Amino acid sequence: MTEDPFVAHRGLLFTVAYEMLGSAADAEDVLQESWLRWAEADRSRVNDARAYLVRTVTRQALNRLRTLARSREDYVGEWLPEPLLTSPDVAEDVELAESVSIAVLTVLETLGPTERAVFVLREVFELPYGEIAGAIGKSAATVRQIARRAREHVAARRPRVRVSRSEQQAVVERFLQALRTGQLQELVEVLAPDVVLIADGGGLAAAALAPIHGGELVARVLARTNRVDAAAFATTAVWLNGAPAGRIEIEGELATAVSFVVENGQITRVYLVRNPRKLTRLDEPAELVR
Repeated sequence: MTEDPFVAHRGLLFTVAYEMLGSAADAEDVLQESWLRWAEADRSRVNDARAYLVRTVTRQALNRLRTLARSREDYVGEWLPEPLLTSPDVAEDVELAESVSIAVLTVLETLGPTERAVFVLREVFELPYGEIAGAIGKSAATVRQIARRAREHVAARRPRVRVSRSEQQAVVERFLQALRTGQLQELVEVLAPDVVLIADGGGLAAAALAPIHGGELVARVLARTNRVDAAAFATTAVWLNGAPAGRIEIEGELATAVSFVVENGQITRVYLVRNPRKLTRLDEPAELVR
């Protein structure tokens, strides 16, 4: 029996929805809605199931983005994407790993819904302009213009320096060790002088409401996180969104996911996700493909 195309392409469809929404929970909802439409579709009129399904998911994700706009405006504090546990294999596809990184997903939040859809479909999945046009209801010429603007917008804001996996891992391990042992000076040394920390508690967990700038200040803020019984505080190196990252547990409960941007042997960005609603998918690796 031939596998249903929706099942065969589910990893791709989830990745498209997740990159457009920055939320695995919302991406799953979009896939459910898209599945219902696929189940009702006249398959005899579908020439390319993959393209049809990507169009369907894109339209549903656009609808979801527009309905989410108000709730994200009212979000308490900084909003960060929902982190996903990934296998180290995701990092083998450098373009995919970069596109799903917390840093780039955060930049994509600064695009409008249509611009984000075009950027994801063109720059990440390399879909033809005509196919994107059919997905978003615009002409191919308009899609080209949107793609150029979105590309320039993201290029001006995304991290530009790529470092080796081994360097990333070494810096992250050093950070987690300093955090675990409460060594303030070690934290200061692993952080760049102009480091920025962004935390997301969503009003459900304690977190800074605005970005924190500067190595010494960020180190002091981070050092406070382990002011509990040392035996109750644990840090573990994991892979999140295709890059070395960490998870922090207090008394055996997951409290924080932490992701980084590493440049020249130091950390230039720290992303702390503490909103418990965004920490529910860190036990099972997500399937991210393109």
